[in-house]
Amino acid sequence: MTRGAGLDIGLVVAGHGRHYAVETPEGRRLICHPRGKKSDCVVGDRVRWLATGAAEGVIEHLEPRRNLLFRQDAWKTKSFAANIDQLLVLVAADPMFGESQLARALIAAESAGIAACILLNKADLPQFAAARARLEPYAAMGVPVLEAALKARPDAARESLGPRLAGKATLVLGPSGSGKSTLINLLAPGAQAQVGEVSRALNTGRHTTTATQWYWLDAARTTALIDSPGFQEFGLRQLDPTELAGCMPDLRPYVTACKFYNCSHRHEPGCGVLAALERGEIDAARHRIYRELWDELT
Repeated sequence: MTRGAGLDIGLVVAGHGRHYAVETPEGRRLICHPRGKKSDCVVGDRVRWLATGAAEGVIEHLEPRRNLLFRQDAWKTKSFAANIDQLLVLVAADPMFGESQLARALIAAESAGIAACILLNKADLPQFAAARARLEPYAAMGVPVLEAALKARPDAARESLGPRLAGKATLVLGPSGSGKSTLINLLAPGAQAQVGEVSRALNTGRHTTTATQWYWLDAARTTALIDSPGFQEFGLRQLDPTELAGCMPDLRPYVTACKFYNCSHRHEPGCGVLAALERGEIDAARHRIYRELWDELT
């Protein structure tokens, strides 16, 4: 029998330190602590728990994950979200987004087997056309690029995003100023109340607002947004450098044309990727990002 099979199952919707907010299938939330010293649960995890009080419990078992995403800083890489159905990368016409951050998020999703799309916000601004042009290589490689004006045209945004999000758990990532808070509050009107409720339960005050959090968008709890800060620290160190080109859809088709099986696609003779770059079939900015990430991973 699987460990914890006879125990109640729950969904981790927030966490701080060794305190986790776990939601039962009926929608009740309680605070759970992991058994032992190790604390490796993340938002999106399914866990088996045992009650220790009216609104408290202990996590006895972590269910197998479908996928796992990481963030990193100068010292370490740490997991932060699991069992995600899709990634929504939110960028804006102003301030102009960094392509390196965008590429990093899409590569992480690809390596974890998570579908991804881009939402370009602030369609009402004059800078929008230039931002749209910068995203053309991503659309060409098959990444869906959605457009919206979250503040100027909220009803239209809600209507267009609804079918894309329905029935899925979607992780939203975006740099400061992209409109992430606007999106969360537009689609999950009770978001601030949920933050306050979980924050009080975890007894962490304002700290919970800077942590990953799960929000239900419908009463039936079939559609969710997961908000997580720290776009710049999106982690890729779990990748081997040799896996990098395979996680970039515009480079991947040319890898098989390389003369050497261990080609780094940076300087080797007979490289299919470099040949495609010379022919203009790979965007120069995308190859520059590839080289930067290769250097980082090595």
